[in-house]
Amino acid sequence: MKCLTSVIGLKVNQKDNVAVVFDEKAKKGDTLDIKDQKGDIKVVELLADIPYGHKVAMNLIKEGTPIYKYGEEIGVATIDIEIGDHVHIHNLDSQRSRGDKK
Repeated sequence: MKCLTSVIGLKVNQKDNVAVVFDEKAKKGDTLDIKDQKGDIKVVELLADIPYGHKVAMNLIKEGTPIYKYGEEIGVATIDIEIGDHVHIHNLDSQRSRGDKK
């Protein structure tokens, strides 16, 4: 039986459908304890390694759905994103310049 590691995430605003990972060791299969502004904790299993400061889906985000971080719409899902999956440029069409495309 695999021993899961618990890592920390933060949901800043009630509108948010992603949380920010605040742990250097967030690996696929770990549990993520997502704390919100009220102190409530939601636990999700990570479906991928997620770097410090990156986003994780807190619920199923269907393709075309706006993605909210810190209460602001930051982009739209380009594919269905499962709970616990990494949310980044591979599955998010950002409203900000990506910096890697000219």
